[in-house]
Amino acid sequence: MLDRLNQAMEHIEAHLDQQIEVSALARITATSEYHFRRLFSSLAGMPLSEYVRRRRLTVAGAEVLAGQPTLLEIAVRYGYTSGEAFARAFRAVHGVGPGEARRTGAALISQPRLSFRLTLEGNSTMQYRIVEKDAFRVVGRKARVPLIYEGVNPHIFEHIRSITPDTMLRIVGYSDQDPQGVVSATLRLSDGFEEGSELDYYHAVVSGTAEELPADLDVLDCPAGTWAVFENTGPFPQALQQMWADVAAQWIPSNPYEYRPGPEILRTRPSPADPAQSDAQLWIPVTRTAP
Repeated sequence: MLDRLNQAMEHIEAHLDQQIEVSALARITATSEYHFRRLFSSLAGMPLSEYVRRRRLTVAGAEVLAGQPTLLEIAVRYGYTSGEAFARAFRAVHGVGPGEARRTGAALISQPRLSFRLTLEGNSTMQYRIVEKDAFRVVGRKARVPLIYEGVNPHIFEHIRSITPDTMLRIVGYSDQDPQGVVSATLRLSDGFEEGSELDYYHAVVSGTAEELPADLDVLDCPAGTWAVFENTGPFPQALQQMWADVAAQWIPSNPYEYRPGPEILRTRPSPADPAQSDAQLWIPVTRTAP
């Protein structure tokens, strides 16, 4: 997988002055377009579209400083329909317009080429299992919140606080399957994994109920499919956030599974052995790749 990802990076470099199709990158890596976008974003820390934009403007910046060709020719080469559009994008990345950069030889920002490599770490292992699950529903209360990678997300904290005890009792009554009890379900709204991107957060339970639910509860229907279930114990939320990162950076590239659309479901409970620690169970929707 890492070799294929690096081949996809080479393809991007060779086509910066052309239309870059995600379908071509997915074919190179033998994955779905959804999986490629998501894997790239989680490993690179930015959406694919943002990386391509930064690389184009990095290469364009070198041509601007070189003194030729004309600024309009550079703009058209890298996909901009006008000099004004190019100037706005150029300034957003470099902090200076292309005309001024050419006149003054200003220092510009460079987005390095990405390459992927495997880092071997022998001091930890990942506990996981594969579960085939029938269709189910996530039932609870939903809020749209920004993604925050480190520390407690204050937007989620406030959302949970806003749910009354009576409402939580009603929600818990719908729990009838694994993962049992109150869970957190997050559904990303874009391909981007950058901090601050929006997601739908459900403070909810997993249920097989087919009945009509009260209007004040939010419902997310999840089709039948395969789930990779990971477990760890550690300080909350640091251990959980590290497990999330390890799934994307280590487990996915090393196993015959890829992401599929759907929510990521998290169940956390205080550890019986040490109340200062939390036992976490993370459910990731996946599909098995062809051999």
